[in-house]
Formats: sequence, structure tokens, C-alpha cells
Amino acid sequence: MGGRRVLTLAPAGGEIREIALLAAHCDDIAIGAGGTLLSLAAAYPGLRVRALVLSGGGTARADEEGKALESFCPGADLELTVLELPDGRTPAHWAAVKAALGELRRGCEPDLVFAPQPGDAHQDHRLLAELVPTEFRDHMVLGYEILKWETDTPRPTLFCPLSPAIAARKVELLFAAYPSQHDRDWFDEEAFLGLARVRGVQCKSRYAEAFVIAKAAMTFGGV
Repeated sequence: MGGRRVLTLAPAGGEIREIALLAAHCDDIAIGAGGTLLSLAAAYPGLRVRALVLSGGGTARADEEGKALESFCPGADLELTVLELPDGRTPAHWAAVKAALGELRRGCEPDLVFAPQPGDAHQDHRLLAELVPTEFRDHMVLGYEILKWETDTPRPTLFCPLSPAIAARKVELLFAAYPSQHDRDWFDEEAFLGLARVRGVQCKSRYAEAFVIAKAAMTFGGV
């Protein structure tokens, strides 16, 4: 009865053609799902990627984000929108967030949606997580985690195993793409690889990224 007990999930049709990336801040997506994005881009050349970030528009942070997503999604058909909502004040701009999500939804039909995990303690992340299902109602939403000083690390329900090469590449790209964050006490190789190692242990891989999914539908034919 030993061995790996891992269920491999695939979208309808078995192919991922398009994904949506949603974040409150520049760097959230790459920190939470950078290794998974590298894996997806390698597995599905020409992947369509539509990304929305709520804050940082018109600043150097937006430039960092554009270069970062190009690096994490090489060869993808990438469109990025970075809004100018104030960092840390997103709940006061509920209507603007809702409208931006609605506009993005009308322009895409993703096979996967990446967004903050719903138990995130940061108010900006949490509001976005709450609103995503109101627009992406019939989609697989993967809630990514962001390690920070709040003790809000989730109990994940879905894992993406990462090879040591992909895990190392993620860290390399994070440092190359976000020089503005180098002085942050949480922005270091040990933190990124440490969490990835823990998630790897939990899915019998060397490294992994982990996600929270609220619900999923399974079809066994005949439908």
C-alpha cells in the first residue's frame, strides 16, 4: 500500500490554452506561483496569459512586473494590466476592484485562474480573493500563498511539484526582476526555497508550490 498517492488533475480537453493571473501587488504572482508558471510555459508553448495587478501602475514597480512576467512566462501571449489603486487601501476601492475583474473576465476564458488564497491576512490580498469567484464562477481558481510576517500560512489542497532546476530558476528570476524588494527582510533565497522544500515534502517531491482550491468538479464520462 506504499508509494505516491497523488491524483493528477487536467482541465477539460487535457490542454491548458489560457490562464488568468490576479494579484494585489507587483511580485505577488511570481512569489506565489513563479515555479508553476515556468512549468506551464514550458509544457504549453504559446500559452495565452492575461494578468491583472491592482497597485503599482505608473511606477517602477509596474515596469518590474512586466519584465518579471515575461521571464516567468517565456514564449507566452502575455497581456498585463497594472492599476493605480493605493497599496494597503484596496478594501476602500471595492467597486474599482470588482469592475477591473469584470473587465478582465469579459476578455478571457481561462482554463486556470491564479489568485491570492482566501485565508490571506493582508487586506488587499483577502479582498481580491473574495471577489475572484464572483467573476470567475465556473473556473478552477488556484489560491497561491505568500510567505510574510503574518502567521497565515494555509493548509493547501493542491500541489505543483518543482524540480530543483525550476525552484532555483524561480529564485534567480525573482532577484533579477525585483531589485526594489532586495532590502525586504523576507525577500531572500532561504525563505523562498524553504517554503518550497516544505511543500515538496508534503507531496513527495524535492520542491513544490502549493495552492488552496475552494471547490473542483470531476467528470468520469457519460456527461
